[in-house]
Amino acid sequence: MKEKTLNEINEIYDLEITRVVKTIKRNKAKKVLLQFPEGMKRYSQVICEEIENQTNAECFIWLGTCFGACDIPVEVENLGVDLIVQFGHSKWKYGNNKDIRVLK
Repeated sequence: MKEKTLNEINEIYDLEITRVVKTIKRNKAKKVLLQFPEGMKRYSQVICEEIENQTNAECFIWLGTCFGACDIPVEVENLGVDLIVQFGHSKWKYGNNKDIRVLK
């Protein structure tokens, strides 16, 4: 299967890359965890590279399961990330840890 470009992926999903980039820059995030639902994981590398190209952040792709906005990676506090970006359609509030900001 041919890899899709970011523009092709953005035609399928509203990625809000501009919003993601602005949030990373505003928060001066250096390590960003990207979390995708199963159907979007095949596009995760393209999205990750675009975000890294537009920011000074190092992005990590969570390859574990993601069943919705409440599905936070196990022991996320130990990963040393500054920001979690969850791609998907459900909104939620991550109020348990004030040291990690989450873009929803």
